[in-house]
Amino acid sequence: MQAINPATEQPLKVHPNHSDEEVRGTIEEAQSAFNDWENTSFSHRSNLMKKAADVLRSEQKAFAKVMTEEMGKTLKESEAEVEKCAWVCEFYAEKAEEFLKDELIETDASKSYVRHCPLGIVFAIMPWNYPFWQVFRFAAPSLMAGNVAILKHAPNVPGCAAAIFSVFEKAGFPKGVFNNLFISNEQASDVIAHKHVKAVTLTGSTRAGKEVAKQAGAVLKKCVLELGGSDPYIILEDADLDLAIETTVASRLKNNGQSCISAKRFIVPESIKETFEEKLVEEMKSYRFGDPTDEQTDLGPMVGKKYRDQLHGKVTRSIEAGARCILGGEVPDMKGYYYPPTILTNVKKGMPAYEEELFGPVATVITVKDEEEALKVANDTYYGLGGAIFSKDVERAEKLAATKLEAGSCFVNAMVQSDPRLPFGGINESGFGRELSHHGIKEFVNVKTVYVK
Repeated sequence: MQAINPATEQPLKVHPNHSDEEVRGTIEEAQSAFNDWENTSFSHRSNLMKKAADVLRSEQKAFAKVMTEEMGKTLKESEAEVEKCAWVCEFYAEKAEEFLKDELIETDASKSYVRHCPLGIVFAIMPWNYPFWQVFRFAAPSLMAGNVAILKHAPNVPGCAAAIFSVFEKAGFPKGVFNNLFISNEQASDVIAHKHVKAVTLTGSTRAGKEVAKQAGAVLKKCVLELGGSDPYIILEDADLDLAIETTVASRLKNNGQSCISAKRFIVPESIKETFEEKLVEEMKSYRFGDPTDEQTDLGPMVGKKYRDQLHGKVTRSIEAGARCILGGEVPDMKGYYYPPTILTNVKKGMPAYEEELFGPVATVITVKDEEEALKVANDTYYGLGGAIFSKDVERAEKLAATKLEAGSCFVNAMVQSDPRLPFGGINESGFGRELSHHGIKEFVNVKTVYVK
């Protein structure tokens, strides 16, 4: 496997694929490690997980450099991602025992309780857009619960996969507790089917999620899927427009626009459309795109030519269908897989910008008559990952977010983001299951009833 630096188009280090024999050996090694790891104490696991956090912080700049070279996010965003990974390690190091303590339940037995027991090997198929965070988001709770892990990372971030493996190795985790495989999709299918593998977690596209769910279902294995999103951001007529613009643009352009939970559909009433669009253009124009290693850069390149071309195709087809481009929308004549901050307005149902996820720095503006239509448009999607509502009437916005907006995470006057303390995941074609918080650590355990008469 080999990454291509998206800013320079230069190939990076080659990482040889693992053979089928090596894959089988890794699974056997992981199973052997699990037999010991499941019996270790929470305090022992906690000490190692805190050491992993220490390793992340001590090598933060080196890890950030690998991320930026392989997928193009700015160095400042890469460094922030490493810090967030350290946070999730510390969070579960401190909270796992509390989250998984026995639950005493009063019945007609002399004693009855629920115990949370680890399952075994958790196989993770992870994406390139947050190459460290997505991995630690599953690994920290899974390992703290007593499971062991095997990672198949995206083929365009092999250096990140190797670096993550080194974190657990340097932290002192026993051999086989965390494993990394450079394998094909066909080999991944064999891993899912292996008798020692007990569960699968995937973050990625809806298409990939459906295939993995099909394979896991065929062998009756638990899976958690965090898939795509087309998050609606509803700007009500009484919103603080400066706050709304600053927040939505930051969300839309975060990670070079390549985030499943970024603001994608900007839903605004006709009464404020003109003012909103003027402010939106001004704010998005202020983001400087270019070399992601430059501290002054706000927006780096997209991860690859294929992804940029797919995005541009959706933009072009939307314009041909009647959308109006008021900023960007053209592939720049420069080295690297860059795409400028772009705004499409007059977006209507049936256009790619309305129906599909635009995975890049493109904002779509959809105009509505009132609150009722705004909610109808927001929920008119195959997805259901996140969404946000902006209004000075916080009570009103909260009620709409809690009862009317259909998504796994609904925020008021703030951008949707993942947080170790809160459950994260979607509904509909954004997947199922939850990561993070106490909900996430309980996804891959046997919720065992113990009844003593």
